[in-house]
Amino acid sequence: MIESGRGMRQLKKVYLEITNVCNLNCSFCPGTQRPAGFLSAGEFRYFGEKLRPYTKYLYLHLMGEPLLHPNLEELLAISEEFGFRVMITTNGTLLKERGELLCVSPVVEKVSISLHSFEGNEDCGELEHYLDTCIRFAQESSRAGKRCALRLWNLDGEDTQGVNDLNGMILKALGQAFPTPWREGRRGTTLAPNLFLEWGERFNWPDMSAPEEDKPSFCYGLRDQVGVLWDGTVVPCCLDHEGDIPLGSLREQTLEEILDSPRAKAIYNGFSQRKARETLCRRCGFSKRFD
Repeated sequence: MIESGRGMRQLKKVYLEITNVCNLNCSFCPGTQRPAGFLSAGEFRYFGEKLRPYTKYLYLHLMGEPLLHPNLEELLAISEEFGFRVMITTNGTLLKERGELLCVSPVVEKVSISLHSFEGNEDCGELEHYLDTCIRFAQESSRAGKRCALRLWNLDGEDTQGVNDLNGMILKALGQAFPTPWREGRRGTTLAPNLFLEWGERFNWPDMSAPEEDKPSFCYGLRDQVGVLWDGTVVPCCLDHEGDIPLGSLREQTLEEILDSPRAKAIYNGFSQRKARETLCRRCGFSKRFD
């Protein structure tokens, strides 16, 4: 196992995009116009070695569906070698094929399943079959000692109900699989040991075509997290889906050099003063959560 360095700034998490390819086309996802690609095992090792001194937690996504990666098992093995604690976010459609790998891998700590993917697609098949696959995995991962989060848009009332009250149908299925009473929390519900229902509001992804807002703003980008696109480009946060704020390349630079760049420092210091220095940041709907 490779130990983290001492005296270096620590991030709560790093989003390392192993692919920007997805098998769905969700209505709520902005997608990306960047060239499609998959991070090779060699590149993953190279990036992982550079990132390990700065974080314990590696999120294997930014855009794309990570379970599509053909070498996922090898990437998890490399992550274990480096001592990462890996988080996976998936749309759930490939859990039948890749779920066992996630359950047996000692490095996978948490799997988040975006149940609202069904709402945004006609390609998920029947709701009953989709939910059965997700619920079976949730039960198996819970028994394996993994944390599993079922994510659902359900704080916005009718805007998130979907056709025939989709949220209600999902909650009914969860109630049958995981008997109540559930333990309610501030941002989620515990359904069973290691198994949670997480909810949240919809938000507008940052986009250069969105209207710009000039008001006090704050973000945890570069403070708690950074994102690394599959081509090595480092961006301030996991929502920069097009790489509109490239801070440098992990192929040619160290993360420390990138974080110490004038542009990165301006972003960080700007948010310390509640000012969004970048045009994209002033077009981000997610930042409203920190108002």
